[in-house]
Amino acid sequence: MATLADSFLADLDELSDNEAEIPEDNDVDAADMEEDVDGDLADLENLNYDDLDSVSKLQKTQRYIDIIQKVEEALKMGSDVSTQGVDLEDDPEYQLIVDCNALSVDIENEIVIIHNFIRDKYRLKFPELESLVHHPIDYARVVKKIGNEMDLTLVDLEGLLPSAIIMVVSVTASTTTGKPLPEEVLSKTVEACDRALDLDSAKKKVLDFVESRMGYIAPNLSAIVGSAVAAKLMGTAGGLASLAKMPACNVQLLGAKKKNLAGFSTATSQFRVGYLEQTEIFQTTPPSLRMRACRLLAAKSTLAARVDSIRGDPSGNTGRAFKDEIHKKIEKWQEPPPAKQPKPLPVPDSEPKKKRGGRRLRKMKERYAITDMRKLANRMQFGVPEESSLGDGLGEGYGMLGQAGSGKLRVSVGQSKLAAKVAKRFKEKNYGSSGATSGLTSSLAFTPVQGIELTNPQAHAHQLGSGTQSTYFSETGTFSRIKRT
Repeated sequence: MATLADSFLADLDELSDNEAEIPEDNDVDAADMEEDVDGDLADLENLNYDDLDSVSKLQKTQRYIDIIQKVEEALKMGSDVSTQGVDLEDDPEYQLIVDCNALSVDIENEIVIIHNFIRDKYRLKFPELESLVHHPIDYARVVKKIGNEMDLTLVDLEGLLPSAIIMVVSVTASTTTGKPLPEEVLSKTVEACDRALDLDSAKKKVLDFVESRMGYIAPNLSAIVGSAVAAKLMGTAGGLASLAKMPACNVQLLGAKKKNLAGFSTATSQFRVGYLEQTEIFQTTPPSLRMRACRLLAAKSTLAARVDSIRGDPSGNTGRAFKDEIHKKIEKWQEPPPAKQPKPLPVPDSEPKKKRGGRRLRKMKERYAITDMRKLANRMQFGVPEESSLGDGLGEGYGMLGQAGSGKLRVSVGQSKLAAKVAKRFKEKNYGSSGATSGLTSSLAFTPVQGIELTNPQAHAHQLGSGTQSTYFSETGTFSRIKRT
């Protein structure tokens, strides 16, 4: 009989035999898989920021070159290119605007990729800079300006960053642990900065072109926020159709930058607002109402973008109506609250009110009428001190009660009608047992034969009366037997 170890060895032999029977095609597939994996790894190695051209490829594409060339030509020709008679979808300028919106999104993504390349290369020199300067274009300008300089007091960053951020960057650079970059790495970093700045300038050209055509492509949205802001919103959202599908809360944040407060409190920092901050309506609104105005502006801009996306009103009247509505609401918010009107006092009653008389009113007056004793207690005789309960004027005073010369020897307290009525009701109530049975009667009887017996005391009530109604004392009863003598 085989042991457990022998059975395990037999299973292993079978597995080895099955592996030997694998066809050669599987070997070919495995080789192809290895080649694919090696190819993916090679691509990843190329993306490991060794070569800038392998990371950033947008500027060398034919699509980028063609769109930028068309945009430059259109800007030179002017804004009166499109005609109102041509359908919007068939208009070549509209197609160019759609392509520009898509290209602006690609440029944004490309700038982010280049920013990551610059950040990874420059991290060896100044690792703290990426936490101080968040915007990619500002970061590229600062890196290009600083270069390999270790003493930032010799570098003029004025105009590139706010003064507070410049001070923080200078202080942080004096205590940084970074080291100067090699010349090869520095040249690649500066080249990446130049490429990012070129992409930013190309994006500005695209936005300028879209802005110049905003009156035709999105007249209602331009009427509310202006052509410049409308172009930026469309470029960031990826087109008019994408902007129309976007909720108002996201439109409010389009173009918002992460603000670096350099360690200061965020309690007094301004709320996050994107391109809508640049509109005339937002700037002319008082600071206390800007958040409400921004929400209203984002909501109306979304509605106007939806109208423009379906070409609902090419004249722009809907956008102007929305703008007037926004202005009216903001003016309504700024109105002071209505003054509190003085409430006049009611006219005093010079005459007693006429109450409806009747039996109920007379009973109420009778019930609450003042008694004679209380009348005397409430009166005081002139020059005569009143008696009190504690004496010497302390306690409750008695007034003219019991005083000599009051004209009354004594005050008789008569029972009021209310008390008589209550006594009558109390008397009418029967608080004893039922009227048929007396409380002194008992069902127990003592007999000399059986002792205690249970009897019915009312068994002979119909035969014999009670008290004076008995047989012997009845007024109507007679003798049943007379003995004659």
